[in-house]
Amino acid sequence: CQYLNNMRDYIIKDSWDWVTHFENEIADYCGSKYGIACDSNSNAIRLVLHYLGITGQEIGIPARTYVSVPNQIILSGNKPVFEDYEWDGVYKFDGAPIVDAATAFHQGMYDGENYMILSFHIKKILNIGQGGMILTDDEKFNEWARPMIYDGRHKYKLYKEDEFDCIGWHMYMSPEQAQRGLEIFHSSKIHSNNPHCGGSWLYGDLREHKIYQ
Repeated sequence: CQYLNNMRDYIIKDSWDWVTHFENEIADYCGSKYGIACDSNSNAIRLVLHYLGITGQEIGIPARTYVSVPNQIILSGNKPVFEDYEWDGVYKFDGAPIVDAATAFHQGMYDGENYMILSFHIKKILNIGQGGMILTDDEKFNEWARPMIYDGRHKYKLYKEDEFDCIGWHMYMSPEQAQRGLEIFHSSKIHSNNPHCGGSWLYGDLREHKIYQ
């Protein structure tokens, strides 16, 4: 893999540089202009829905997917509509420009149009243990999301010197997680084309749960 760089090549002047390097490496590998690292795929979905101002809408998702996906749709003030189809690695929301790519990770995977959400859960391909990322070419979203994922703060400013921009969420990836992510990314585990680690075959039918009926 051409992305196998030496970890010692990274210039670290501040611990947050680990996050910036990780975001840049993953965005470059996947083919997007920006990568916004979050603490989870689930919160990344919620963040994008909030940014887009989508509320009171029906959003179609596969009936067989992870439980946090419909939960985030509901918590954002929308209604999940469970659709019966098979998928492998990725699927797109019906009613929102969001692609859930939690079980995929390969070179050039970004589609250039949607907000693509990655997962770094321990059972995923780049298995940090926790974390997610939003891939996008949207410069305005990139600027908006930075303080929104960090309590309204700016990560390179000391708390006592910062002027808070917004009422933000606590959704950021820590430098320690990002450093671990880079170690895995540059290991022999990650290649230019990695097999998907999930699809509709992995999950039970959410329509069978009373809470969603």
